[in-house]
Amino acid sequence: MRLPRIVIAGTSSNSGKTAATCALLSLLKLRGISAKAFKCGPDYIDPMFHKAVSGTECTNLDPFFCDADLLKALICEAPDKQIAVIEGVMGYYDGTSQDGTDNSTFTVAHQTDTPVILIVDAKGSAASLMAVIEGFLHFVPESHIKGVLFNRMTPKSYSSISNLIQDRFKGAVVPVGFIPLLPEDCRIPSRHLGLVTAAEIKDLVEKLEKTTDLCSPAVDVDAILSIADKAPDLESAAPAIKRYGRINLAVAYDNAFCFYYDSTFRMLERMGASLKFFSPLADETVPQDTDGLLIGGGYPELYSEKLESGIHAKESILGAVTSGMPTIAECGGFQYLGKELDGRKMCGVLGHSSFKTDRLVRFGYITLTSHKDGLLGPSGTMLKAHEFHYWDSTDNGDSFSAIKPNGKEWECAVLSDTLYAGYPHLFLPANIGALEAFYKKCLEYKEIRQ
Repeated sequence: MRLPRIVIAGTSSNSGKTAATCALLSLLKLRGISAKAFKCGPDYIDPMFHKAVSGTECTNLDPFFCDADLLKALICEAPDKQIAVIEGVMGYYDGTSQDGTDNSTFTVAHQTDTPVILIVDAKGSAASLMAVIEGFLHFVPESHIKGVLFNRMTPKSYSSISNLIQDRFKGAVVPVGFIPLLPEDCRIPSRHLGLVTAAEIKDLVEKLEKTTDLCSPAVDVDAILSIADKAPDLESAAPAIKRYGRINLAVAYDNAFCFYYDSTFRMLERMGASLKFFSPLADETVPQDTDGLLIGGGYPELYSEKLESGIHAKESILGAVTSGMPTIAECGGFQYLGKELDGRKMCGVLGHSSFKTDRLVRFGYITLTSHKDGLLGPSGTMLKAHEFHYWDSTDNGDSFSAIKPNGKEWECAVLSDTLYAGYPHLFLPANIGALEAFYKKCLEYKEIRQ
């Protein structure tokens, strides 16, 4: 498949990747160029900003969850687009171990043979930037780095630095512009898990438009397009997705529950599902005639008072789950199914209470192994997942063992024939067997319901 593409990578976290990616997506849109956005890693929030800019869903590319074929297949699902723009995660070479690049942005670039634009923060530096570029360029034999975009730089500094790059690297890597130091009213606020969600920023459109205006004369879009156009054709073997009977899936979706992977939705739809969204925050009940329920993660702790007062939503979810409706509830969804969240009454499906801690709890990638048959497959089913939260509960479940890449292990999650609930977030597109097992349970429930 022919698809020009580019990875926007950073030298570290907070190097300006999201601002640069959103600016590029916006500049491409102004030119009438249709772009598909992707995000490396398990992040839920950055894709929301990509969608706000591009108007289309963003797909996650995570090499811990996906092998090379699946990474390529996910990119190839954008055949109607003129370019793929892939935002990296953390620093370009930062992976799942301190001494290796496994599961890093570099892994995605390498396995998909995608050229890279490196974002370098220029604040407080001059010629030293050459050392940074040279180090990243030669850290591995084939870095895939073809261009450099500076963050927090002035036009005068860029003029001299771009000449230095051309003299030193002789075209091996080229300057493609800079992101100026953005004023306060262009910056996206953060909280403990990263940026706030796009839906929480009332003046987001104005912020993005102003950022685009400031970046327009500074970013060399033509140079970036030229690099992206040199990406070789992609060949992939897309996973076989079986078409099943029609089901209706209820999806809790609002500011409290908004952490979902677009590729999960797409695969469910390819299987035959119709998604029915509802808002617990608005005290909406589970839609009628639904055969399964998804309650994703998010920030229910920020809305615990409103969720507590949503009696109709809580009663409908309690009724649906206890009736045997197949349900997946991850992290915030797991908290919502419990008895209490920060002292406020939740759905009461499960007996645990959730409380805040002062640090990240069980943070990072994990592999889950089930101890018994259940909603997601037989005993011994292995699932790739991750955790990222400051909250904990009085009972996290013991239906799975979770093991991190460093060997640390613990018990977690609640599993029955019709329920998965736990802090781990699942990437079901990489666990087709588990997704099919869930779907088949929904079909069984449909037969009973009718």
